[in-house]
Amino acid sequence: MSLLSFEQINDELDNMDGWIFKNNRISKSYHFDSYMEGIKFVNILAEKAEELNHHPDLIIGWCEVSVSFTSHDQGGVTSACLKMAKAVEKL
Repeated sequence: MSLLSFEQINDELDNMDGWIFKNNRISKSYHFDSYMEGIKFVNILAEKAEELNHHPDLIIGWCEVSVSFTSHDQGGVTSACLKMAKAVEKL
C-alpha cells in the first residue's frame, strides 16, 4: 500500500468532519460525557482496528479520546488510514 499525496488526503478529509492532516498523520478528538464512555469507545475502536488490521495511536484523557492514523511502515497516510478513520466515524 503506497502513501497518499497531500492533495489526495485533503480531498478525502474535506468530507470528514473534524479530521486534520498534520505531521504525516490524520487525527481527530472525540469528546464524551464521562470518562467511561470514552473507554467504551476505545474498546469498540480496538475491535474494529483488529478486524481491519490497522491500528490507531490513541491518547485517552478525561472525557476525550484523540485518535490518529499513520502507516508506521510507510511513514505517512495510506488508503488504510482513511478507511479506518471512516470506520471510526460510524462507531
